Amino acid sequence: MRIDQQLTDEAVLRELGERLAALRLSRDLTQRELGEQGGVARTVVQRIEAGEPVTTPNLIRVLRALDLLDALDRLIPSSAPSPVQELKLRGRQRRRASGAHGSRDESAGSGRPWRWGDES
Repeated sequence: MRIDQQLTDEAVLRELGERLAALRLSRDLTQRELGEQGGVARTVVQRIEAGEPVTTPNLIRVLRALDLLDALDRLIPSSAPSPVQELKLRGRQRRRASGAHGSRDESAGSGRPWRWGDES
């Protein structure tokens, strides 16, 4: 079954559980062995495979034991700077947000404070 927007949350959990169970069986692991490798109870593995909700740390432990953490990296990739930001950075790593663009106290590019009558 393909996981997409049409499935309910429960159906997605069931499908993930079935896939993890199939992977565990293909590696010839019992639920107890997978639980021990992941540092979780056998019942946690049972709940995941049954499509029941579990805590995120427990799911991560089971995925780590199955060597599937790289799948999470592909699932939610880190954000990359835009092409314009890349040009501005030119090899420098961004350390903080810029906030408001430019100083409100300074006249456009002159380096001196703005005063009334400086509009021209």
